[in-house]
Amino acid sequence: MVTRKSESSCCLWGFQLTSWTGYPYKGPCVLQRLYSTFARGVPGLGLLCLRLMAAIAAFHYAGTGLASGSTLFRMLIECLAGLLICAGLWTPIAGTVLAIVALWSAFLGTGDPWPQGLLSSVGAALAMLGPGAWSVDARLFGRKRLIRER
Repeated sequence: MVTRKSESSCCLWGFQLTSWTGYPYKGPCVLQRLYSTFARGVPGLGLLCLRLMAAIAAFHYAGTGLASGSTLFRMLIECLAGLLICAGLWTPIAGTVLAIVALWSAFLGTGDPWPQGLLSSVGAALAMLGPGAWSVDARLFGRKRLIRER
C-alpha cells in the first residue's frame, strides 16, 4: 500500500503496519512479540503450576522407565524436556518434545496409556500457551517496548 508523504505511517522492514480497519496505522509504532504469552497474576500462577506438574510427571515416568528397563534415549529426552519445562526455558520446544515422547510411550505400550496421553496433552497445551511470567523465557524474551523515533 503506497501512502502520501504527508500521512504519518509506520513501516517496519518494508511492511506497512495497518490498523484493524485496513487503513494505514497513524499511532506510535510499537513492536511486540507474538509467539508466546507471558501471563502475570493468577493466570501466570496457573501456568507455573501446570509447568511444575508436567515436570514432576515427566520425571516420574522417566524414573519408572529406568526401573522397567526402557530405552535410555527416551528417558534422557523426557528428563531434559521436564527440566526445561520446570525452568520455563524454551517452553514451546520442550512442550512439543514432551508431547511427542509421551505419545510415543503411550503407543508403544510401556505402561498405562491414559496418564501418558494426559502428559502429552499438558505438554501440547504448554507449547501453545507459553511459559507465563515466572519463567526464564519471560526474563530472556519478555515484552520489550520498541518505539520508533520520527
